[in-house]
Amino acid sequence: MDHIFCCTSTLIFSVFLFCFSPLEPGVSGATFTFVNRCDYTVWPGILANAGSPRLDSTGFELPKDSSRSFQAPTGWSGRFWGRTNCNFDGSGSGSCLTGDCGSGQVECNGLGAAPPATLAEFTLGSGGQDFYDVSLVDGYNLPMIVEGTGGSGACDSTGCVSDLNQQCPLELRVGDGSACKSACEAFRSPEYCCIGEYGTPASCRPSVYSEMFKSACPRSYSYAYDDATSTFHLYRCRLYADVLPFVSKQPLWVRVRILLCFGFRVR
Repeated sequence: MDHIFCCTSTLIFSVFLFCFSPLEPGVSGATFTFVNRCDYTVWPGILANAGSPRLDSTGFELPKDSSRSFQAPTGWSGRFWGRTNCNFDGSGSGSCLTGDCGSGQVECNGLGAAPPATLAEFTLGSGGQDFYDVSLVDGYNLPMIVEGTGGSGACDSTGCVSDLNQQCPLELRVGDGSACKSACEAFRSPEYCCIGEYGTPASCRPSVYSEMFKSACPRSYSYAYDDATSTFHLYRCRLYADVLPFVSKQPLWVRVRILLCFGFRVR
């Protein structure tokens, strides 16, 4: 059955996972492939978590109809996001309107996205499983989907295809509607940021703003303690022969395709 995701004048940042347990014998990690099918350039950012090696790039320009791949070893964890409306000169110096990492360069060099930004977060091979989520805890700038395709494992899809920039309340809206802040970022209060006396799941409950995010994007993290419906794990997902043919005694790689596009069809 075809899965159709489409939106008008918005970007869909989609992650497709073709995988199986990264701790199976012979499995070496993951290959992440970014594909831009939008009609404009996007500048993805990559941040490895502490203890995980830096990938071959931490930020790059991805023109429309182009792709770029990176390999990550088993045990790697980190996050991806999309930067938009960027202006960089010939030396790579510049900045972006949304998702900027503050490095002043195309490369983010170990710096994360400035809120608001939609995030895709991965942990490869934790306890024999891969964990991933799409988070709106730092706000929203782009629609984003993570979808596992095929196989026998629990490769559930997650993410947000709604255009929250169009639904964003005025008090959370950035500028002309290029992004939507989280309530924590907008108001800086403990009850929205889940800190201090609100620093536990029992004391930090969903707000009217996180519930709005959750209603629009039910499988994304909407606030700090929104775990139950928003984190998905993958294991033993079949690796299709047309993605990576099996070669005896050769390392196998989980294949991850990160697709950025205006409206698309997935078979």
